[in-house]
Amino acid sequence: MYSYIGRRILITIPTLVLVSIFIFTLQKLLPGDPILVLAGEERDPEVIAFLREKYRLNEPIPIQYFYWVSSVLQGDFGISLRTNQPVLELIKEKLPVTIQLAVMAMIIAMVIGIPAGILSAVKKGTMIDYVANVVALSGLSVPNFWLGIMLILLVSVNLGWLPASGYQPLFEDPVKSIETMIMPAFVLGTALAATLMRHTRSAMLGVLKADYVRTARAKGLFESVVVLKHAFRNALLPIVTLSALLFGELLAGAVLTEQIFTIPGFGKLIVDAVFNRDYAVVQGVVLCTAVGFILMNLLADIAYLFLNPRLRDQV
Repeated sequence: MYSYIGRRILITIPTLVLVSIFIFTLQKLLPGDPILVLAGEERDPEVIAFLREKYRLNEPIPIQYFYWVSSVLQGDFGISLRTNQPVLELIKEKLPVTIQLAVMAMIIAMVIGIPAGILSAVKKGTMIDYVANVVALSGLSVPNFWLGIMLILLVSVNLGWLPASGYQPLFEDPVKSIETMIMPAFVLGTALAATLMRHTRSAMLGVLKADYVRTARAKGLFESVVVLKHAFRNALLPIVTLSALLFGELLAGAVLTEQIFTIPGFGKLIVDAVFNRDYAVVQGVVLCTAVGFILMNLLADIAYLFLNPRLRDQV
């Protein structure tokens, strides 16, 4: 098992290298020159030349990439051209906000989506199945920005139950933090719940037809034991994969949702950086997002070993 985990970790190294090249190369293809923005309206040629030399933008692109990767490996993601702050400090400031939002959204999605998918599969062809599918389709069809605005109007403006926007750090005031994050987490979680419900239903329908499930029922086991212990456990693999990908997607930053609820997370950071051509920030945020995706896939692969004993025998 440990050799399998080691091989999976080694595979991530060339993946990270290719991702870093991809990020750096695409960044150079973006229109505009950040140095001209940084130089101000006068754009003194001497100032422009000094800034290009300072940020090594006068070097060939391969040399620039080498300097950038070397700095990243040492924990230096560069300096923001707009705020003159270290990019790593900006990431440390915004990442906990996005992680909190992503965790809350995934909890809501799992609490709603997985039980609904199991129930829909067990009650296939009944009214419960049809209602669950209609609700799931609605969750996939309703835009997040519209649902967010409607929740603000209903819950915050009309009822006054929750704040309409803003953010409070979790460790400063946990109750206030949850109050400010519950609506955006619900907006994101409902869409993810619809996706989880559909995949859980499909996985469960395939497993419920298996021979070992029929054998478990023939032994006279309770239906709840058959569904949860025998069927659901074997249907978990695709659900784990999907959950890891969805969580990685949330770490990328839910741009529209964060903008609507004025949440200072990764989404707002990347939007501001793109508009201001703050290349160092864009590279740092996108690289962290890519690393998040890779780590979530790695954790999903490791989780397979604990969920399916047969895989441990094969590796």
